[in-house]
Amino acid sequence: MHRYGESRIQNPGARIQNDKAENHFNRFSLISGFWILHLSMPEAILIVDDERGIRDTLRAVLEDEGLMADAVASGEECLKAFERRTYGCVLLDVWLPGIDGMETLEQLRAAGVDAAVVMISGHGNIETAVRATKLGAFDFIEKPLSIEKTVLTVRNALRQRELERVNAQLVADLNEEYAMVGESVAMRALRKQIAVVAPTDGRILIYGESGTGKELVARAIHSQSRRASAPFIEVNSAAIPEELIESDLFGHVKGAFTGATGSKKGKFELADAATLFLDEIADMSAKVQAKVLRVLEEQRFEPVGSATSVRVDVRVLAATNKRLDVEIELGNFRADLFYRLNVIPFELPPLRERLEDVPLLVEHFNQKFSIANGKKPKRFEAEAMDALQSYSWPGNVRELRNTIERVVIMNSKVKVSVADLPPVGGEEPPAASFRFPSFKEATDAYHREFIQRKLAEAEGNVSRAAELMGVDRSHLYRRMRALGIQGRTERGTVS
Repeated sequence: MHRYGESRIQNPGARIQNDKAENHFNRFSLISGFWILHLSMPEAILIVDDERGIRDTLRAVLEDEGLMADAVASGEECLKAFERRTYGCVLLDVWLPGIDGMETLEQLRAAGVDAAVVMISGHGNIETAVRATKLGAFDFIEKPLSIEKTVLTVRNALRQRELERVNAQLVADLNEEYAMVGESVAMRALRKQIAVVAPTDGRILIYGESGTGKELVARAIHSQSRRASAPFIEVNSAAIPEELIESDLFGHVKGAFTGATGSKKGKFELADAATLFLDEIADMSAKVQAKVLRVLEEQRFEPVGSATSVRVDVRVLAATNKRLDVEIELGNFRADLFYRLNVIPFELPPLRERLEDVPLLVEHFNQKFSIANGKKPKRFEAEAMDALQSYSWPGNVRELRNTIERVVIMNSKVKVSVADLPPVGGEEPPAASFRFPSFKEATDAYHREFIQRKLAEAEGNVSRAAELMGVDRSHLYRRMRALGIQGRTERGTVS
């Protein structure tokens, strides 16, 4: 129950004078008690006012509400107070001796203080309130102070700060979940490309084998874009049945088809002012491709069963593990849609082309799955790491991720040797691949096998093999000579 009972702080030390006022504040305490239950960690409040009566009254009121409160008389004391402890909220008077409230607020923000600041003034005006808001104040209240409004404002400020902190943690966790791990030349180039194109609204087509991280790249682009605060909506075209994908993308109205008992928004509408990621775009039917093309051209569409257009502002990112030029030649993909999507192409390297990133990826997944399963992180012996790094990983990063998760969960030992590595994929497992005495010999053996396979695909033609591998022809010549591989060129044999 409050010790100070007038509903407005005109006489700061006034006691409760009548039962009516006491009952009024009892009811208010019950209401604000509800908010107490919803604050995970009550934080201290700092009161900054040069009037001692107001400082004492506000501190008593807040302490009666179950909150911790300190009080100081000047802006200088406020800044020093933050050197001693952290406050969740500051009640800051605008008119103070020395540095005033506005300058104090500026210095708090310049120092990186993220406390919610509520400005107080006995001579408030719109200009002052607007300036305070621009400087990052949570709210602005005028004197004489209403106890109900002041306490409720403090509660809302603390609650908003807690929500912002939780949201920041969720974003950090999400970024960690979808982190792109690797310091190879290819990964550094990829990050640089993302940084350049992400702030734009340009459409992007991401090419890469299954498991190379196409979704991670799409999420990274979204998180660095101007739409980062809006949702990231994704659609896996290969995972949705043909009869449902049109409704999933564009929505439908009630009665549009059997089972449509209500209207439903599609992914394009949900992604309005946001980002839509169309994964495995090559698996869309010709009919759906035509509708997607129209949305890209006109930024509008009709839900299934509706004659009314819905206008949207959507940034589309698409991905595929297929060669779209081949799909166009086969008549499986529209050339006009390809040109609309392929504004900025991204080529993701397979893991076998950036094996130097394997140790970082192993440690990343080791920590992730150890924490998730309540286990101590594993320590991979040098020979085990060499084995992992010499394997070709046909399933790319996804296959490596699954392998490390299995090691973490199934192996009771903290130290992981070559013998502890599980068999993986259809090729020889990492443990079996460790038949070479050095990393160089293992790498050379893999490169030799890979180049020979590509040469076989190209019927021995080195120029065509280089094209298939995505490398410069002269580089392939040099590598073949170093590995003792023969191949056919237009001018003769490489030996």
